[in-house]
Amino acid sequence: MEKTNSVAGVSVNDFIAEALTSYVENGFSFSLWRLPNSSVVHMAASEQPVLLSEVNLEESNSGFLFSPFDPFKDKIHLPLDEYIEFQEGQIILNQGKISDEIISRKSLKSAKRAPYYSLMPLSLSITDDAYKQLVSKSIDEVIRGNFEKIVPSRFKKLTLPKEFDLIETFNRLCELYPLAMVSVFSSPLTGTWVGATPEMLVRIDSDQHFHTVAVAGTQSYENGVDLRSISWTQKEIEEQALVERYIISCFKKIRLREYDELGPKTIVAGNVLHLKTEFTVDMVATNFPQLGSIMLKLLHPTSAVCGMPLQASLDFLKENESYDRQFYSGYLGPVSIKSETNLYVNLRCMQLFKNEAILYAGAGIVADSDPEKEWAETEMKMNTLIKSIKK
Repeated sequence: MEKTNSVAGVSVNDFIAEALTSYVENGFSFSLWRLPNSSVVHMAASEQPVLLSEVNLEESNSGFLFSPFDPFKDKIHLPLDEYIEFQEGQIILNQGKISDEIISRKSLKSAKRAPYYSLMPLSLSITDDAYKQLVSKSIDEVIRGNFEKIVPSRFKKLTLPKEFDLIETFNRLCELYPLAMVSVFSSPLTGTWVGATPEMLVRIDSDQHFHTVAVAGTQSYENGVDLRSISWTQKEIEEQALVERYIISCFKKIRLREYDELGPKTIVAGNVLHLKTEFTVDMVATNFPQLGSIMLKLLHPTSAVCGMPLQASLDFLKENESYDRQFYSGYLGPVSIKSETNLYVNLRCMQLFKNEAILYAGAGIVADSDPEKEWAETEMKMNTLIKSIKK
């Protein structure tokens, strides 16, 4: 496809800022994203997002999906009223009246920073000691046999610098984490969420292959370390194996036996390492065209963000975490765009407010977990986002 300059003499960043200004002024919800191992940035906007109680990927219109952690709450589908793709500082695809108008006038109305929707921030807070006590309680529950694994989370607030810029932060995340799904989602209903997640939930490629992964186990990563030299503790190996077994149990529920399994292997996810196992299913060969929707419902929320068994873990977390996760550890991503769907778990994310951000992280708890180490793990995960905020 022939590339076109966005606006003569104007950078793509300024063009995006102008477009987002128009979207907010007109009440449009919007999303920016970049998939792993890609140099293409996507921007979508919709005048009227659609609330869904159930997701049917096979019949879904092209758009962007944003789902909360609670599987019983509505998901948000952003139809592509506006859709633009950027690569190497140029527009490579443009489908939108607002973006057309910006291009046609050959200049920008203002040099404002990109605006975004902001809600009222959380009024409560979670102290370090309170989180460690929750981890201790989770360990006790696992030892008693009530859970195989439980994943308590926490949040912390961070004051945004005066010069904070949404697009600069997005671009910095893309630079820092080329293997992550980097995203911005902003709407009057949800406020604004920014993230760089390493964890695929459901992918359906153009050849009708279904993909998902089991990701768990965490340790810090130092640049230049040979991944072949990394060793994992029994606790981390077992934590990852639990996620693997959960995915396989979902396959068994639907009597699917024909799948490929690769891993586990060590991967880099920003400033941390994880263990990852990949699963692939040929949906044509297995005559299973609805596999994406069925597995999405079975997998979310995964044992990597909630626990096992699922319903008991959900109940425990709702009762003991003392706050609403909202969209943290939900899922998000483009659906039915160019015959592909890419949904990722909303990890390594933060919610933006006028003057502050709230960062979220959790840790997988098994019988031999240690509260101090689990708290440190959540700090390490939050640093993924902190590094992207210009001081």
